[in-house]
Amino acid sequence: MQSGAPTFGTPEPELVLYAMAALARRLGVPFRSGGSLCASKIPDAQAAFESANTLLPTCLGGVNFVLHVAGWLEGGLSMGYEKFVMDVDQAGMMHTLLEGIDLSENGQAMDAIREVGPGKHFLGCAHTQANFETAFYRSPLADNNSFEQWESEGATDMARRANVLWKKQLAEYVAPPLDPAVDEALLDYMNRRRASFPDSSY
Repeated sequence: MQSGAPTFGTPEPELVLYAMAALARRLGVPFRSGGSLCASKIPDAQAAFESANTLLPTCLGGVNFVLHVAGWLEGGLSMGYEKFVMDVDQAGMMHTLLEGIDLSENGQAMDAIREVGPGKHFLGCAHTQANFETAFYRSPLADNNSFEQWESEGATDMARRANVLWKKQLAEYVAPPLDPAVDEALLDYMNRRRASFPDSSY
């Protein structure tokens, strides 16, 4: 009501999302909601915290289908490639979160605890050596280096790193093979459908 513009990533929609997800589970019906929604116009701190504030309750609330998980800006009026790859990174983190705690024998690492014993570190033990490369989610965008290394490598922020990443991914993209006849039929269908209704200004 203050501006007429919708808000995203605020507590009230999150509470509605939780309540509606619980209602959907109670009724036994699927629920589509949430995503990485924000009102920010650019991939900045506002976009990041609003999107995280929507995506986390989406995952924890048990949403069955998330439509707007990547790229959403300005309340859905625009999208951004930097925001897209940042959101995909967050979705990867949420995927890991939703897998839950690993209670397998390897996950509990009891052999490592017995091997190392009290008062020592686990860096060199067999369990650490076998698991350290795959044990944690590794962001393609986050910079977890020291300040000095980050500075020496250009002191880039997340949006600039995201810009480099999406351009690299697009440059390296190889379209999957498609039967030329299928491609021709799809293009023909799209052209016929496009010609069947007038052009719009949106």
